[in-house]
Amino acid sequence: MRKIGKLIVLVCLAMCALQAVAQTRADSIRQRLLSGDRSGVIVAAHRGDWRNFPENSLEGIESAIKMGVDIVEVDLQRTSDGVLILMHDPTLNRTTTGKGKIAQTPSDSIAKLHLRNGCGIRTGQRVPTLEQVLLMAKGRVMLNLDKADRYFDQVYALAQKTGTTRQIVMKGKKSPDEVKRLYGKYLNDIIYMPIVNLDTDTAEACINEFIDKLHPVAFELLFRSDTNKLPLKLAHSLTGRTLIWYNTLWDTMAGGHDDDATLKSMDQGWGYLIDRLGAHLIQTDRPQMMLNYLRSRGLHN
Repeated sequence: MRKIGKLIVLVCLAMCALQAVAQTRADSIRQRLLSGDRSGVIVAAHRGDWRNFPENSLEGIESAIKMGVDIVEVDLQRTSDGVLILMHDPTLNRTTTGKGKIAQTPSDSIAKLHLRNGCGIRTGQRVPTLEQVLLMAKGRVMLNLDKADRYFDQVYALAQKTGTTRQIVMKGKKSPDEVKRLYGKYLNDIIYMPIVNLDTDTAEACINEFIDKLHPVAFELLFRSDTNKLPLKLAHSLTGRTLIWYNTLWDTMAGGHDDDATLKSMDQGWGYLIDRLGAHLIQTDRPQMMLNYLRSRGLHN
């Protein structure tokens, strides 16, 4: 009996060890979100590492993953023959060597184009498909798919095909009832975060309704100026109930505490959002700089 007992213990230990090995980095990030982990700050890179590579490119996403971001935000469009690609604009003009509407251009034509960098200069990189990105990101990082709500059945099918359904974050401004109706069957896998404009009269009621009906792991909060005192109130009232996400891409998204403000003063930029407004997720156009700052404070590994 003692031998059998020891064998059972050894089997259990082996299974635990296998589970630990099997858990990917993406699994760990997802668990931090679901558990409401407040020990650090989760970093989202807006359109990948677009300051060094073309936005929404495989190279930019790879660079962001290697530097250690937790979430990469990318944008989706669909070609005339129904292929989902990464592109922010509805046209090819700004970010590629092509012209015209994506919805009127077949995928084989788009595949021949080159991406342009932030200065509009042609590069050697090509326009990636969503499937390529899902395969690249598998097990490595969470993906915030912007503009995905328009064809989410197709998005989810690709995520199932690539084994990445539990790496997807969606955000939106729909009501809790709309979210349940449109995406309810996906909510065990994908993470949905409501976007709430705190400058509206119904902001606090909207947050409470979402918490009552859907218990989201986080909210993206928007406000134009520090004259709005609701962000300070929510920093306390939402503690232990949900996490707070701020976008620091430009000043009117986070009360002036954006990336540019951070260049002048860390304490008045990202530091203010973290220390005063309870931010535990921040989306930035300067991911490496943010990671360096957070690591210096012990807020990111």
